[in-house]
Parts: sequence; C-alpha cells; structure tokens
Amino acid sequence: MSKHQWFEELQNEMTQGTLLVDELLCKYTMTKLGGTADLLVIPTTIEETAATVRYAYEREIPLLLLGNGSNMVVRDGGVRGIVLHLAKLNAIQIEGTHVHAEAGALIIDVSKRTAASSLTGIEFACGIPGSIGGAMAMNAGAYGGEIKDIIVQATVLTKSGQQLVLSKEELELGYRQSIIAKEGYYVLSADFQLAVGEQEVIDAKVADLTFQRESKQPLEYPSAGSVFKRPPGYFAGKLIQDCGLQGKGIGGAEVSLKHAGFIINKNNATASDYIQTIDMVKAEVKKKFDVDLELEVKIIGEE
Repeated sequence: MSKHQWFEELQNEMTQGTLLVDELLCKYTMTKLGGTADLLVIPTTIEETAATVRYAYEREIPLLLLGNGSNMVVRDGGVRGIVLHLAKLNAIQIEGTHVHAEAGALIIDVSKRTAASSLTGIEFACGIPGSIGGAMAMNAGAYGGEIKDIIVQATVLTKSGQQLVLSKEELELGYRQSIIAKEGYYVLSADFQLAVGEQEVIDAKVADLTFQRESKQPLEYPSAGSVFKRPPGYFAGKLIQDCGLQGKGIGGAEVSLKHAGFIINKNNATASDYIQTIDMVKAEVKKKFDVDLELEVKIIGEE
C-alpha cells in the first residue's frame, strides 16, 4: 500500500479532519526540526482519531503520535508511516473544581483557564510547553508539582483502537513515566480535580512561576525543552554548566547560555546538528563526572 492509498482510504473516515502527504514536520515541532511524514493526519474528533488508530493497526502501518512537538526531536529523514497530530482535539471544560481537557489542549492553556476560574493545584504547569496528552504520558512536572497530584482519570486508545478509561492508580505515574508510555497508548482526554483558591494568591503564584521560567529559560529560541532527566543526586544543567559547555554545539545547535539543560536551534540547525550536540554533552559529562545522562526528550524518525 502506498501513502496515497492511505490518504484516499482515510479520507472516507474524516468529516472535518485534515490529511497531508509528505508534510514537513519541522512546521509542527518546537525545535523547528524534522523531515517529512508520509501522511500527517490532523483529526478534529475522538471518532476520527480512533478511526485513524484502527486503520493503521489493521494494516500494520507504523503510527506516531505527535502532541505539540515539544518533547521530541524528529530526524532529518522524517517519519515513515502515519503521523497523528492532535492539535485540534483541544477542548477544555470546567465544572466546579473538575476539569476535563482533550489531549491536544496545551497544558499552559489549562493552567490559565483554571487560574482565571479561581482554581488552584495546576499552577505548576503554567510554563510547561506541552499538550495534555504529552503531559500525561510523561507525568509532566515543574516547580514542585506534577500531573499525578491532580489527575483523576484519563481516556486512552490502545494500539488496536480500543477505548479505555484508566484511573489514577492504573496510570502508574512515576518520575517522567506512565503506563501510557509503557504500553504505547494514545491519550484522548484527561480529568483533573482541583480546589477553590484565593484569586490573588493564585495570580501571584502564576506570575512568579512565569517570571522564573522567562528569566531562566531560552524561550527566544526553538528548543525541545529540558533535554535530560535529572540524574540521581545531581542536576543535569549544573553538570553541563560545570563542563563549560554553554555556548558550544554542533552546526546551528548550541547549549544555551541561559540554561545549560536546554539545547537551542540557534541558527537553522538540522536535526543531525541537534542530536550530535546531545551526544557531545553526554560524552563530556560522562568523561568529567562519570554520570550517564538519560534523555527526557524522544528522538524519532530516520536519518
């Protein structure tokens, strides 16, 4: 089967969704890196999403879920098979202290909406540049809070397109891990339980965390966010800084001068530049401190 045949057959499942053949993924990733996808599917409903997953499963076509592309590096050769982009599956509903958000909603937007409704508990996410789906998969966290603190349940699709509702316990949320990532589930939505707070206190916390993020992170350049997980007993950024690697890199990629835990696309970098810079950082930290840095970002696609 060819990608053009996938396009024609999947068109029958789409009422409003978008199908694009040989679409450049650099348009959809936070690093602005990545080659083409054979077929990019942008559904607008859960039904279209489920139909795409089932279609790929039944025909054994590789399927990659692309959130808002904040925590991954797509190689220059792009991705074979179907890429599923859930940006338009982004509804956010607030009822009392209960919040329901679809997978493509940005967690920053959920944080803003709930803060405006005087709800507290998710302020930590006001600076996390990811979607709800991605945040669920990696139990995203920052500034002392994480998804598992507020999650009630998540609705997911299995690889075969079966819909499941998983409780907090069933999600097995740990440090940057979950049953979602382990089993390769596709998140459709998540439900959170927050609490009523004082508006002034919430606003002050959001303002403080936003200031910390903007002053310490290189938001003026494309990047994949924090590249490495926190090694036990250390901070990745501090190790990289102590190796004197800030401002260094390969090609157009560079270890940020603002935050050593970030690698930025400073000057039209290729994915190869970015990945070689990651490898250089890992090698130097291993050489100087005998610490093996583990990636927090995912590297996908073909050379």
